Amino acid sequence: MAGLTLLRENIKIALSSIRTQLLRTILTVLIIGIGIMALVAILTVVSALENTISKDFASMGSNTFSISQYDNLTRSQGGGEIEKVNPIISYPETQEFKKIYQYPFTHTSVSFTGTSTAEVKFEGDKTDPEVQVLGVDDYFVTNSGLEVVKGRNFTNFDVENNTYVCILGSDFEKKLLANVNPIGKTISVRGAKFKIIGVLKSKGSTFGNSKDLRMLIPIQIARSLYSIPNINYNVSVMINKKELLDEAVDEAMITMRRVRKLNPVEDVNFGISRSDDLINKILSITQYLGISAWVIGIITILGSSIALMNIMLVSVTERTREIGTRKALGAKRSTIAMQFFMETLVIGQIGGILGVVLGICIGYGISILINFKFVIPWLAITSAFIVCFIVAVVSGSYPALKASKLDPIEALRYE
Repeated sequence: MAGLTLLRENIKIALSSIRTQLLRTILTVLIIGIGIMALVAILTVVSALENTISKDFASMGSNTFSISQYDNLTRSQGGGEIEKVNPIISYPETQEFKKIYQYPFTHTSVSFTGTSTAEVKFEGDKTDPEVQVLGVDDYFVTNSGLEVVKGRNFTNFDVENNTYVCILGSDFEKKLLANVNPIGKTISVRGAKFKIIGVLKSKGSTFGNSKDLRMLIPIQIARSLYSIPNINYNVSVMINKKELLDEAVDEAMITMRRVRKLNPVEDVNFGISRSDDLINKILSITQYLGISAWVIGIITILGSSIALMNIMLVSVTERTREIGTRKALGAKRSTIAMQFFMETLVIGQIGGILGVVLGICIGYGISILINFKFVIPWLAITSAFIVCFIVAVVSGSYPALKASKLDPIEALRYE
């Protein structure tokens, strides 16, 4: 109890001393707060980015992979390097792949984007020319991690018999089919009429691009509507048993090489991308942002430590007579040291609280501005308070030690 009483008394003395040196204290708190703010703000944005990426790709699961013209790695286009140009994935190649690739527990889907600027009509209304129309088969929705929340998915009968049916993204219920049950209604695109059989669950937007203004139609009908040359197709494969994913990818690589008649010494001229590889690749990039945040924060906080130490040394000099009086009245060296150390600690934590609040506000604002999914950055908050505590300990130790060693007689003589 005595220790707790002494702690409360030291905190009261610290707050009283802070009030008497208000301007210097405010400047010091601001310096600490800016360093912590930079650290927390960047870590908050990084956390929001990681959360966005994880949620966007988690629905696809870690048991899918796709075959496309290129993989998901960024291709170099500078520094004098020659970019390798792969041939597109053609429709006959996708069909041959599906025929040959018979790995157990897998489902293969073929799709392509007919256009991203379609105009869809319903009765007397129409959308802006911003709808993405995709030609898909009956496994596309499952393999892509999509979910039909109203109506039903395509069946093999729909795809094989070229039935004029479609599945819409959730934004259609806001823009074209507001206050209307879309199931069973007829819409048209490029003069072709389609019966709506399903509506997809909202996927939101990534980096400002909406994923909910899309229209899925059977692939053969899409090929007849969008018969442009050199259409690039995408093949996706889902395996029911995740432990067989590596073997399934290897088999797909061998199969696609056979389809393209590549001899054993030729490099592959297509890309295979696993969904979990893409997530890990992007998340690894965010680690550099986190490191940058720590570098910026540490540099600023180093300046804060020096400023805090200086203000406490000045405080010790100005209060020399006070220290001499307290020692003459029986105050121990440890009591004097604790008084100044507590003062440093209070200033540091006030700066930390200010920095955390400002950092979260800035991080939240940036996350909302660029459509990231904001999460409370508990790691950043915890790190900020730990850093502030370390700063206070380092900055306050020398001034506190200096104050405790003052000779009471010399201190009382100090003018």
